[in-house]
Amino acid sequence: MAEITYLEAIREALFEEMDRDENVFCLGEDIGVYGGAFKVTEGLQAKFGEKRVIDTPISEIAIIGAAAGAAHMGMKPVCELQFIDFISCGYDMLTNYVATARYRAMLPCPMVVRGPSGGYVRGGPFHSQNPEAAFLHTPGLKMVYPSTASDAKGLLKAAIRDEDCVLFFEHKYLYRRIKEEMPAGDHVVPIGKARVAREGTDVSIITYAATVWKSLEAAAELEKEGISVEVIDLRSLAPMDDEAIVATVKKTNRVLIVHEDTRTGGVAGEITARINELAFEWLDAPILRVTAVDVPLPYSPPLEDYVLPQTADIVKAVRRLAAY
Repeated sequence: MAEITYLEAIREALFEEMDRDENVFCLGEDIGVYGGAFKVTEGLQAKFGEKRVIDTPISEIAIIGAAAGAAHMGMKPVCELQFIDFISCGYDMLTNYVATARYRAMLPCPMVVRGPSGGYVRGGPFHSQNPEAAFLHTPGLKMVYPSTASDAKGLLKAAIRDEDCVLFFEHKYLYRRIKEEMPAGDHVVPIGKARVAREGTDVSIITYAATVWKSLEAAAELEKEGISVEVIDLRSLAPMDDEAIVATVKKTNRVLIVHEDTRTGGVAGEITARINELAFEWLDAPILRVTAVDVPLPYSPPLEDYVLPQTADIVKAVRRLAAY
């Protein structure tokens, strides 16, 4: 079986789920004839028609609101936001309506909100954001952020089949850079389960999305120095896999958390709190973070490289932990 890219894996999941379930449909800006800003939905409208692949006005709150109504009526909408940065325009609908629908009125909301996220692509502050921390605080929303092609496919299939709203973040830097052969059959990855991306014994890196690859690069470099690094790919941020987090802490006793989002109020703080509550007695060093700097992401390549986590930053932090 041939390898396919991260982007193609997402497209493949959409084709398979729309084939499997006639209630699955897609809506978003330019997703039909044009095939989406990044061509994720290319070919979908030609196969499934305009009633199941719907071009919408440029209004994120309208896209999400229309999807919520359809979901209440038994449909399985998949919303594409052209850039995930503009999910902020639908924040009210997601947090005040969609996330609370089951609690308020016993209304299931089986819908997916997906879109390109992240930096490392010189996209500037309006096209490079990682909004996960803004939604981590909202009960009722699930949230995934895959780093591999097979996980992108498997998690999207799981998200479409879920009975609640799932925010599905796709890292645009990985779209055409990551390739993988897909597992045979109906490949579904359960939401809420992390994976061990690399086994190690000295220091654990807990990460997700594009920084998984930065962390693996750092681990390979540190292996030459005799430092064995375990890399945990969270995959799912809500719910988060506490068992996997605790297991790696008990194994290595030293933890570095790496994410591309900004530092203050980021996911790393929540992971740190959970480790303190569940596994503090196994720590032999303080928990460290490598994150983006607390500024809007610059367009300038050298400035973007400075702001975002780089392999050298991770190597430096792991050396500090190993020597503690």
